[in-house]
Amino acid sequence: MKYIISIIGLLVVLGLALIASNNRKKVHYKPIILMIVIQIALAALLLNTKFGLILIKAIAEIFTKLLEYAGEGISFVFGGLANKGEAPFFLTVLLPIVFISVLIGIFQYLKILPLIMKGIGLLLSKINGMGKLESYNAVASAMVGQSEVFITVKKQLDHLPAHRLYTLCASAMSTVSMSIVGAYMTMIEPKYVVTALVINLFGGFIIASIINPYKVEDKEDILEIQEEKQSFFEMLGEYILDGFKVAIIVGAMLIGFVALMAAINSVFDLIFGISFQDILGYIFSPVAFIMGIPWSEAIKAGGIMATKLVTNEFVAMIDLTKIQSSFSPRSIGIISVFLVSFANFSSIGIIAGAVKGLSEKQGNTVARFGLKLLYGATLVSILSAIIVSFVL
Repeated sequence: MKYIISIIGLLVVLGLALIASNNRKKVHYKPIILMIVIQIALAALLLNTKFGLILIKAIAEIFTKLLEYAGEGISFVFGGLANKGEAPFFLTVLLPIVFISVLIGIFQYLKILPLIMKGIGLLLSKINGMGKLESYNAVASAMVGQSEVFITVKKQLDHLPAHRLYTLCASAMSTVSMSIVGAYMTMIEPKYVVTALVINLFGGFIIASIINPYKVEDKEDILEIQEEKQSFFEMLGEYILDGFKVAIIVGAMLIGFVALMAAINSVFDLIFGISFQDILGYIFSPVAFIMGIPWSEAIKAGGIMATKLVTNEFVAMIDLTKIQSSFSPRSIGIISVFLVSFANFSSIGIIAGAVKGLSEKQGNTVARFGLKLLYGATLVSILSAIIVSFVL
């Protein structure tokens, strides 16, 4: 029965993408089917095999060790701020982003990351049938972040038509930055974080190639990566500050969104006798159901999904940790994979702002298709959750 629901869910997601398509006649289904098969194979490999277990355990241990190293610096600066036995969210989850950001900067400076991003991007372009730039951008978004990735391709940004720009932005919103992966792993199981990272890469191209189908001509299939000339210590200072900015921004957004959600829930409960999140849960429960979550758990799952969409993934992950005992292990896996992406309303502003900072004209273009961007990225999250439902 679960496979029937998952198949129906898969067809519904592809159908919803097709409804929003720019040109249905141009959609190429062969690469889409191939990528769906690859997604299922990768999800099964990571979640259901001994090799996958060893791989994810190794990745989780690496991030655990990195968080320990980060803790040394945090303890030196903020030691004594927390009471003994307490673990403040900002210190244990957000501030380690600074150290991981530094490591990303070092690997970028040593040309290791650009080599990996180009290599995986080239391989992806052979599978997805889209351009080298689009494929590189998807990998780079997962490595360096949804804002920073546009700096690396700023030479080409002004010359891109709207349909190619859409794919670049959709990739940035469908993935997550490596710098905050460690933060996610403190709230949800690492195996679901790693699985979502991998299959979202393909999911972004599946949905984008349906909503926004096109073929890149050979003469246009050019990849020019902008590399900034900096000394090693200039780079270190920049990435340390960038990591701290990310931690502060996420912390500020959490304070605002969590407080706002609490206030709205209280007002709705006072007037209607039901919280705002419960209402959202009912609205999103059919989506949760086609993702493979039992109907008895679908309303609560729908509330968490909606929270992620209207606030951000951190708020939703915090909510999931509070009520995860009311879900089955399979449902937790499906919801967790759904949450690992930047698909939310605030990302529209972040991406549009990042592009506008490099090109006024292209920034305005991104703002115009902002809602369509969020629609596509949300379908990617739903698709990834459905793919995982096949193997759990």
